[in-house]
Amino acid sequence: MLKTDYVFHATEEARELERLQMLERIFDPGTQRRMLATGLTTGWHCLEVGAGAGSIVRWLEQRVGPSGKVVAVDTNPRFLRGSGSSTIEILQGDICDMEFPPAAFDLVHARYVMIHIADYQTAFERMLRCVKPGGWVVIEEPDFQAARAVAGPDEARAAFGRVSEAIERMFTSLGMDHALGAKLPVLFQRHHLDQVTVEHEGHLSAGGDLIPQMMKLSAEQLQSKYVATGLVTESDMEQYGRLADDPDFWAIYYATVAVTGWWQPQCGGRTQG
Repeated sequence: MLKTDYVFHATEEARELERLQMLERIFDPGTQRRMLATGLTTGWHCLEVGAGAGSIVRWLEQRVGPSGKVVAVDTNPRFLRGSGSSTIEILQGDICDMEFPPAAFDLVHARYVMIHIADYQTAFERMLRCVKPGGWVVIEEPDFQAARAVAGPDEARAAFGRVSEAIERMFTSLGMDHALGAKLPVLFQRHHLDQVTVEHEGHLSAGGDLIPQMMKLSAEQLQSKYVATGLVTESDMEQYGRLADDPDFWAIYYATVAVTGWWQPQCGGRTQG
C-alpha cells in the first residue's frame, strides 16, 4: 500500500486552523444539503473521515441526536479534542489502516480527504465496507485540472498558471491524483453504488472572495513545496498572493466534484477484492 504524508502536516497550527475554518465556511452549506438529501435523521450512525476543524462532526451530532452516533477519524485530531459529547467518538488514524465493524454506519462522508491519499481506492473500499446495506456514501473532492485564469493582465495570468501547474506537480510527485474529483463518478460506478448523484462546481472567483483567500493561505503554507517543483519562483508566489486580493482578477482555482451513492449489496454493490 502506498503511504504518503499529509501535505499540510508540518504547517503552523494557527494558520492551518484558519484555513480549515475558511474551508468550512465555504463548503459546509453544500455538504449539509447533500447529507440531508440522504434522509439523515435521528438515530443514524455516521462516519466522518478527515474531520478537520470539526464543524460537520458537530452538525451531525445535532442531526442524529443522543440516540445516534458520530465517529470522527483524522490523522491528527488536534482541533477535535475537548468534546464532552457521548454521541461523538474521536479516533486518530489513517483510514487505510483502520478496521471498522462491517455494516456499522448509515452514512459515511469525506471532504477533501482522498486527494491526500495515494492509495485512494483502498481508502474508498475501507469506507464502503463499513456502510450498512441501504446506507449512503457522500464524497467531495477537488479537481485541480480545472484551474485557469480568466481575466487579468497577461503577466498575472501566466503567474497564476505556473502556480497551478506547481500544485499539480506537487500532488503527482507524491503519488497523489490532482484531478481525483473528476474520477469519483467512475469510482462509485465500479463499486456498483446505486442512486448516484454527481455535482460539479467550477469555482470562478474574483480576488477577495473566500476561495482565493483560502488558496492564498494554502500557498503560503505550502510555498516551499511549490517552489521545490521547479515550476515557480518566489516572485510567482508573491504574485499569486496579490492576485487573491485583486477584485479585478478572475480565475477558476479548481473545481469540486461531489458524489452521493446508495449502498445495497443485494442489488449488486460490492467492494473490490
